[in-house]
Amino acid sequence: MTSEQTSSGEPGPAPATVTPQQWRWTALAGMASYLDAGAIVALGAGFALFQQAFGLTDGHIGALAAIGPNAIGCAIGAFLGGRLGDLVGRKRIYQYDLLVYAAGILCIACAVNKEMLFIGTVVVGLAVGADVPTSLALVGEFAPAKARGRLLGLTQVAWSLGPAIVLWLALMLAPLGLLGIRIVFLHLFVVALVTWAMRRGLAESARWKEAASSARQGVSRLFRGPPLKALLWTGTIYLFWNLAAGTAGAFNSYLIIKHNADDQALAVGLPSAAFITAMLVAITVFMPFSDRSHKTRKLLWAAGAVLQILAYGLLMVLPFSVPVIVANIVLFAAGGALAGEAFYKVFSQELFPTMLRATAQGITFGVARLAVGLWSFFVPLLAQQGIAVLAALLTLFLVISGGIGYFFMPDTSGKTLEQIQNERADT
Repeated sequence: MTSEQTSSGEPGPAPATVTPQQWRWTALAGMASYLDAGAIVALGAGFALFQQAFGLTDGHIGALAAIGPNAIGCAIGAFLGGRLGDLVGRKRIYQYDLLVYAAGILCIACAVNKEMLFIGTVVVGLAVGADVPTSLALVGEFAPAKARGRLLGLTQVAWSLGPAIVLWLALMLAPLGLLGIRIVFLHLFVVALVTWAMRRGLAESARWKEAASSARQGVSRLFRGPPLKALLWTGTIYLFWNLAAGTAGAFNSYLIIKHNADDQALAVGLPSAAFITAMLVAITVFMPFSDRSHKTRKLLWAAGAVLQILAYGLLMVLPFSVPVIVANIVLFAAGGALAGEAFYKVFSQELFPTMLRATAQGITFGVARLAVGLWSFFVPLLAQQGIAVLAALLTLFLVISGGIGYFFMPDTSGKTLEQIQNERADT
């Protein structure tokens, strides 16, 4: 086996070996996913309470979902942060954006009116949008060739752990009403500051430093040849998948209260099953098998796509009852761990050259979150027409993402980033 470089630039372990340092750095970088998803779900868990406390309309709820970490605010942050991550380095972005995130979270936690709530939500969205593409690029660049899926899968475990903890806290603190949600946001504030302090020991990506010392590539390079194909493919699968995932993350609690039972504990307790399921599937299936072969990757994707389509297909034909809600949540979470953001993260690192890697992911991540933002304005209104109408549209989105992901998946498994780029340049 050939060796690869570690982030310090020194010869590293064989391509299938992961060092303790790489696990630690992945965990710290993956906290971007913890804080991103945690903020999305904390807002979702608190929507009904904020609505009651500040006299918000359904339109206000849709707007909050649209401008925050699930959507438009995150999109703008991703566009800017992704590009800056390629121009000035991964470290300069991920070192400081968590301080901005913490400020936004504190604003939400201490909100005394809807203006503070909206301002904090926008700031949080901008911060997580900038953090995600740069942090993931760092993981992809120091990961061994035959362990990229394993390490990037760990960031997806963090993406599930954040909401799970948020929902458990919200469930325990449900008797406190709005004060309980404020405490949930304060937990995210503390985690952000601790992560920021621990990240200060991370090094810059060796691959980025080497690429930056030679020649830079303009954004226009993304819009022709293999990079354009990769941009369209990763962007399409993530956009349509994220419309469903974003709806589930931001609105599950809200929809349960509005259409099933006026019970805050039920509304935050049931969705936590999604994140527990996603973590288990990521740890036991995605991380061990995603690096094995191209055939294995396609099999995992196909299984995940079918499970997700079935999850929302159920809501089209069965009543919105607790057993059906549980089935929808578990099936969608299990499928999403295999045919969703985890593989999107892997391919977003593999298919683009180093000096455009964060830019490309910033674009696709940002476009997907922007689409969710626009979509979020209509979710409460669509839900008023009946859950089946909303479920039918989400099922269609998942069919598109699943089909395009399966039939056009490139063969990159087990190859170094340089080998992938050389092969794509030849074609």
